Amino acid sequence: MLVSYQWLNDYIDLKDITPEEVAELLTRGGLEVDHVHRFHDGIDHVVIGKVIETAPHPDADKLTICQVDTGEETSQIICGAANVVAAEYVVVAKPGAVLPGNVEIKKTTIRGEVSEGMICALDELGVADHMIPKEEQDQIIELGNDAVPGGDALDYLGLNDVILELDLTPNRADALSIIGVAYELSAILDRPIHVPDIEHGAVRKNVADVVSVTVENGEDVPYYGAKVVQKLKIGPSPKWMQMRLIGAGMRPVNNVVDITNYVMLEYGQPLHAFDFDRFGTDEVVTRKAKPGEKMITLDETERVLAGTDVVITNGTDPVALAGVMGGASSEVVDSTTTILLEAAQFDALNVRETAKRLGLRSESSMRFEKGINPQGTSEAAERAAYLLERYAEGSVLNGIVESGEMPQYQQEVEVNLGRVNQRLGTSLHVEEVEQILYRLGFTVESLGESWRVIIPARRLDLNIEEDLMEEVARIHGYDNIPSTYPIGERTGGSLTNTQKLKRKARRFLEGAGMNEAITYSLTSEAKSVQFMLKETAADVRVLMPMSAERQVLRRSLIPHLLDSVGYNKNRQQTNVAFFEMGSVFLPTPDDNLPHEELRIAGALTGAFGESSWAETTTSVDFFVVKGIVEGLAKQLGVHHEWTFQKAERAGLHPGRSAEILMGDELIGFIGELHPTVSKERGLAATYVFELNADVLFKERDTVMKYDPLPKFPGVRRDLAIVVDEKISASEVQRAIEENGGKWLRDVELFDVYEGEHLPAGKKSLAYALSFLNKEETLTDEDIQVVHEQIVSKLQSRLGATLRG
Repeated sequence: MLVSYQWLNDYIDLKDITPEEVAELLTRGGLEVDHVHRFHDGIDHVVIGKVIETAPHPDADKLTICQVDTGEETSQIICGAANVVAAEYVVVAKPGAVLPGNVEIKKTTIRGEVSEGMICALDELGVADHMIPKEEQDQIIELGNDAVPGGDALDYLGLNDVILELDLTPNRADALSIIGVAYELSAILDRPIHVPDIEHGAVRKNVADVVSVTVENGEDVPYYGAKVVQKLKIGPSPKWMQMRLIGAGMRPVNNVVDITNYVMLEYGQPLHAFDFDRFGTDEVVTRKAKPGEKMITLDETERVLAGTDVVITNGTDPVALAGVMGGASSEVVDSTTTILLEAAQFDALNVRETAKRLGLRSESSMRFEKGINPQGTSEAAERAAYLLERYAEGSVLNGIVESGEMPQYQQEVEVNLGRVNQRLGTSLHVEEVEQILYRLGFTVESLGESWRVIIPARRLDLNIEEDLMEEVARIHGYDNIPSTYPIGERTGGSLTNTQKLKRKARRFLEGAGMNEAITYSLTSEAKSVQFMLKETAADVRVLMPMSAERQVLRRSLIPHLLDSVGYNKNRQQTNVAFFEMGSVFLPTPDDNLPHEELRIAGALTGAFGESSWAETTTSVDFFVVKGIVEGLAKQLGVHHEWTFQKAERAGLHPGRSAEILMGDELIGFIGELHPTVSKERGLAATYVFELNADVLFKERDTVMKYDPLPKFPGVRRDLAIVVDEKISASEVQRAIEENGGKWLRDVELFDVYEGEHLPAGKKSLAYALSFLNKEETLTDEDIQVVHEQIVSKLQSRLGATLRG
């Protein structure tokens, strides 16, 4: 919600409080102000001028020489706008002015003629092009006859205003209006509020003689009111109104449309104006749309309606979508002289469903969705009638035609002083709490140390005693509430085992030289099927995707990590090591919410580690990545439980990839990107891994156990064997560990050889075996028995032979 500081000043006196102070007060009171916009801060030397005389430039067909009275002097200014004429009041930037975009205005010569300043258009004063009325684009600003030459042009236009950008929570629908924010400030500052003028001179003719209203669906349209205004003159709205709409993010259209938008921002009550002469009949009927029924909305789009949509009709054809958008057939145009003004209450859920289904969320639908103050509906209609009479020369017919019943909001809540102080930890007195309730505009009946409070209809968010306690806390001031310890038994907090392991994993990967990345959970359909740990039949789609690149939930972390690697590579960062810890989303058989699975993934390319004069870096390869993954497994205490096995996976190099098993369960993979994938992405050799962290973080015995230092020396034996090249080193190591007996402490592969002196299709693997007996010194005979047992099993199980 964008709120004009000057507009607020119309309803509550803020002249002694700066916009920044207002923002601070609102934020401390619970209405957070995200930003304070000073759109035209720093602009000066911009004044009102009156064009006294014009003449064509002698050396340029499209330029005009203007003599302009700027109050203190008459200046000659060259202007290229087609709408500059004599006796017109304009905005003049004098020499020395600096306009938005750092445009400095100087005295200059244009085609041989002196120009002492610039006659400005709205965009030259910093107003965005899409906010400028169509008829005023590429034209200078034309001011009214009440302008005074030499006066401050920015002040006249309202461009000296400051806009407060509010970040509202969904429950504070009352603050979706200027008056609602004014009520909030009135309570915070304890100052009176001034309501807008709504008294107009209605003609004797009754509106009921001109139009009738029928509501066929009372649940969806509890109340519908209509007024008629005749003899209108369509034209631009006053400049001050246009600037206030622009400040609120709305583009001015004409005086009638602008007034309905202005009142919506003022009261929070959406209104709609129909061209009554083009309406088709003299009756208004609200009903459910017929399935498949069509209408063209104001954005010139044909809409196919559903049976749940509510439409406003002329008895036959739809002319508006209730609470969402009007129809093109009855749009207010330049020739309009009579309007039907709608002020209604529509069901919030129905409006939301229609707006969401058609992708038509508007300022109007947003307010209906959150709830409209029922007591403000007729007031808003009369306020609009007042403005139409004043700024569109309309004649307002007497009364308002109504159908249905206005929702009655009579919420009574009892609040107790003792409970307020207990919940807030305060020591407030009866008079203090009662005064706060009065300041909030509530009707209060004293019951001793309790109150019966009648809540005004504009505060639909207040329903129970705790709501009123929060209101007391807000207005009393959160900073004034003392800090107290909670009552009850105090217990120390601690991290869960999963949280501890997450932190341990993150610290290890960072210590290994990797940087953490955070990528989107939403991805494209093509990327969602890449690098899946386990194949799933379908993906998980979102109903209203932001784009084709963000329409399904990811099933692997790797595709977006590779996007990050490519992004860095395109910026000359060739040595990259990223990891991410995040969820993937897997479909469930019943198509309910997807199953979230925590994963740890990484992507590395280029050199690994920092180079210095003393040492060189290592290029990333399969074994660097395998070492990182094994180191992570040791940190998490699972390295004895898992094994690697060679595998071929889509997107990975067939000879440089492996799957990771824990028992018989597949929990991850590592490998080099397939050369075709690397080429498609424009990457050098890149290695990736992905692990199922839910399995890694399962509860385990985390008690650390210590062994006493051994009293007896250990023994190391080297074992070199020749096996078929298809047999993996991990298979051999597993066979050694299974047959090494109780004294075997460690097995380490230290050499792999293929080539000369070995038969074709064979390879040599050399292992260092460490043995230790805690009770006595091992003898060569003891070790020889175990050594022969291991060799025998390797020969029978894997066909191994000792290397000579």
